[in-house]
Amino acid sequence: MGKTLYLDCSSGISGDMVVAALLDAGASEEHLREALDSLGVSGFEVKVTRRTVSALDVCDFDVVLDAEIDGHDHDMEWLYGDLDDEHEHGHHHEHDHDHDHEHEHHTHDHDHEHDHDHDHAHGHHHHHHEHRGPKEIAAIIDAGNLTPRASELSHRIFDIVAKAESKAHGVPVDEVHFHEVGAVDSIVDVVAAAVCLDDLNVDDVVVSPLAEGHGRIRSQHGILSVPVPAVSHIVADEGLVLEPRDIHGELVTPTGAAIAAAFRTTDALPAHYRILATGIGAGKRAYNPPSTVRALVVEEAEVAAPVTTQPYAFERPQLWKLETEVDDCPGEALGRTIERLYDAGALEAHFIPAFMKKGRPGYQIEVLCSEATIPALEQVIFEDTTTIGIRRSPLWRTALPREILDVQTYYGPAKVKAVTLPTGERRQYPEYETVAALAASAGISYQEAYRAVIAATQA
Repeated sequence: MGKTLYLDCSSGISGDMVVAALLDAGASEEHLREALDSLGVSGFEVKVTRRTVSALDVCDFDVVLDAEIDGHDHDMEWLYGDLDDEHEHGHHHEHDHDHDHEHEHHTHDHDHEHDHDHDHAHGHHHHHHEHRGPKEIAAIIDAGNLTPRASELSHRIFDIVAKAESKAHGVPVDEVHFHEVGAVDSIVDVVAAAVCLDDLNVDDVVVSPLAEGHGRIRSQHGILSVPVPAVSHIVADEGLVLEPRDIHGELVTPTGAAIAAAFRTTDALPAHYRILATGIGAGKRAYNPPSTVRALVVEEAEVAAPVTTQPYAFERPQLWKLETEVDDCPGEALGRTIERLYDAGALEAHFIPAFMKKGRPGYQIEVLCSEATIPALEQVIFEDTTTIGIRRSPLWRTALPREILDVQTYYGPAKVKAVTLPTGERRQYPEYETVAALAASAGISYQEAYRAVIAATQA
């Protein structure tokens, strides 16, 4: 039985949150560091630590960028403060396509989008940074010492983001550029997530709906509404599901959404499963409640048929009741109606005395049947009685297991119906037709034949 990874994104998703959750679930930190060292990318340091979030011990994966390329990724005041006064923060859009992985503001996969070429009010100075496009990033991934699966996943994630950036900014995919602030952070997050998933050696991945906040957020490209454009495109193109939260802020980053889309292989967990490992990855921003991603590694479990002391079946409404009342139909006519109803497939049919309007005596006709026989039975009732309307209603019943058995009596063979009670006790009931036939052939009374059948069941 294969293993399945379940990503619980009920408080959002970002690249570093996924990596932390996978490490916490058992992915090798040593393998991760070896893979990142092989990429040939400089300007960052990876820290894997533990911290407490909502009284839970969780894993934190932090991509620490060199000072000259670090951004405002986790500066809540910069991200959300004074959004109506853009000039206060000095946003001069000098780079139309410095996508920084589509201003990923959530955690470290937000690409630290706010490049320092923009002279922010925080007092950062201008620095010249390299711009990387899809081809340059693909070459970095190919140069790394990655397994085929980790390499394929890394390419897939960046392809999803590049496609979303292309749509968001109206440029061809090959002209999308990631400023170094975003490119370094995102390369690390994407490759780390792919390496960790490959290390867990799961066969399938299920992703929950992605919790998302609301409002607006500051980015390199100005003030954007949540979900930001790249996330909106990824969700639409890849068939992801968003689940709104009453939180002001961005809970889903483009890299997080792209990882979810690239990882996901199926929409449903096994019907029964055992949990093999659990991991929780922390986010960086001060949201309430805090953002985390939970990873469960599960294995399908075979469940034996339940043992019960109540071996009866609770049937769905496969039985129906037809009923109507008549006050101008003689009893002998109704007797023939009952016979015809049985011939037409009724499971049970009878009529009982009833008092009608104005105290008139009459009869209520009741028929139990399957859905398939309703038209034929209603036709019999309409033809053989004076009714002008028939009510029908679905019925649920508790049915004891039953079977027909042959028994040998002193007078000859007979048939009985055997049923099993919820306690396991079995009872046998002589079938009327068989008792009547036995009495006729032996020239005895019905009661004597009945007693003979009962005696045979107890032998």
